[in-house]
Amino acid sequence: MSRYFGDVAQNGYVVRDIEAAMRHWSGVLGVGPWFYAERVPIEDFQFRGAPSDCAISIALANAGTLQIELIQQRNDAPSMYRDFLDAGHEGLQHIAYWTDRFDAALDVAGTLGWVLGQSGFVGKPGRFAYFETEAHPGTVIELSETNGPKGAMFKRIAAAAHDWDGSDPIRTRWPL
Repeated sequence: MSRYFGDVAQNGYVVRDIEAAMRHWSGVLGVGPWFYAERVPIEDFQFRGAPSDCAISIALANAGTLQIELIQQRNDAPSMYRDFLDAGHEGLQHIAYWTDRFDAALDVAGTLGWVLGQSGFVGKPGRFAYFETEAHPGTVIELSETNGPKGAMFKRIAAAAHDWDGSDPIRTRWPL
């Protein structure tokens, strides 16, 4: 547990083939069901302070209380995901802390000296911020705002995983 932000709520994996990654996690590791969005509607995406037209696919599932996020970038727009892949990495890119006090969490990150790498939002509220905390692959920190519809969706994904019997492992309808 972080003394600043509490429990790690999510591990985010940047992958080159999201469909293969979902099949691996569900078939080999038994994690699912996956809730998959081929095009995530990110608004006001900023990379290092400049607008970027980053297009990504995301799949979400839970392994116990930990949410697993798979991310595949679908274009060459500037982003921390693209930088991660261009550095020759694939796999764990970030850990995320969830908060319903997003502005206060941003203030804490600022007092720690963290530099904002990318940000945006998915739905309102639903802001996210990634910080340039990577000392080695997999150490980027994300803060994700979870009050409102996004947090409720995350709870439904966790509930689906709790009762999952292995059927229908990849779902393209988000549990909104």
